[in-house]
Amino acid sequence: MIKNRDIVCIANTTWFGEYTKSTVQLMSRLAKNNRVLFIEYPFTWKDTFTTFLGKQKAPVSRMLGLKSRLELINTENGSKVYNLVPPPVLPVDFIKKDQLFKPFFNLNVALYKIALRKVMKKMEVKDPIVITAYNPFYGLPLIGQLNEALNVYYCYDGIGTRRHGKRIYAIDEAFSKNVDAIVTTSDYINADKKKFNTKSYVVKNGVDFDTFYADAKNKVHKNEQKIVGYIGSLDHRFDINTVEFAVKNMPDTIFHFTGNLRNQEIKQRLDKFDNVEFFGSVKPNDVPALLATYDVGIIPYLVNDINKNIYPLKINEYMAVGVPVVMTPFADLKDFSEMVSVAENNETFVKALKTELEKDSRSAINKRIEFAKSNSWDIKAEEFGEILNKLLENGNS
Repeated sequence: MIKNRDIVCIANTTWFGEYTKSTVQLMSRLAKNNRVLFIEYPFTWKDTFTTFLGKQKAPVSRMLGLKSRLELINTENGSKVYNLVPPPVLPVDFIKKDQLFKPFFNLNVALYKIALRKVMKKMEVKDPIVITAYNPFYGLPLIGQLNEALNVYYCYDGIGTRRHGKRIYAIDEAFSKNVDAIVTTSDYINADKKKFNTKSYVVKNGVDFDTFYADAKNKVHKNEQKIVGYIGSLDHRFDINTVEFAVKNMPDTIFHFTGNLRNQEIKQRLDKFDNVEFFGSVKPNDVPALLATYDVGIIPYLVNDINKNIYPLKINEYMAVGVPVVMTPFADLKDFSEMVSVAENNETFVKALKTELEKDSRSAINKRIEFAKSNSWDIKAEEFGEILNKLLENGNS
């Protein structure tokens, strides 16, 4: 494990929230032996106003400097992380013309950089390892601006146009070429990144094993009505057609959907069935016990170019509590070929669900749990740290 280094994480998420984040999991573990500064997602003035209106939850007091922008927080892993909320920036993604976009975005970067440098000076950060987590927009202009010893791009998803538009492709390519190395979460993303940077590595997603194992089931449920469950964001990735087919053809099975409803069509089409129930997001600490109530966990993502990049966090989480998994073939997850059921179409999805419900056993539960244990976040953080050590030893320090 890498030790005694300053690590600056330019994140594209918040530290806090209602779902597990790979960046948070890795940074909290790297912080056990290093000093980690995590910079929150750059909220905009729009986020500020929508929070005032009660439509969003952004850390406005810290954004505006009414409370300290820098806090030392305790993680659930016993480490401490410095958490920085930068001042609000201008919402610029809607600007289509680059001639107008660039000056406004450059102003955002300047504000972000001033806040970051001020904190780094206060903390006396020296020769940091900068890890830009899925945020090439801010990562690219900050290359070489933080006196960094190493600049690493942590890319945990495919690049899409939903938020930033088509300009994201050129930004991501330029950033990929100019960083010292890239760490991805899937073989598919890694193959793509190697086109731009030969120093591209893979550290796949893990699971907070001890937390989930504490609620693991030790036998097959004997309830008359079986529960097929999904937990996570209910968004554009979700294959509504496949799930609707399963709901229709398994009327005696209950389907539970838990998470942030971002695609209203999902509820509109499924909520009309008597064997379907929707639940809002739950706190991360409540997730393991919830998953343990499932008889089968599903990952029904659409098969498309974006979803090919996904290595879903929930696959290990389901198995850590002993739950069988049925998924669509959205990504090549060959590591799980012997552990989960992959359904090629609607009919085989239903068949796989019925088979998993019928054949589940105590030995199968134990096998899933042991497999998930080998994918713990502790192990993944070790892998990540060893890559950083290797890069520093090979001349990037």
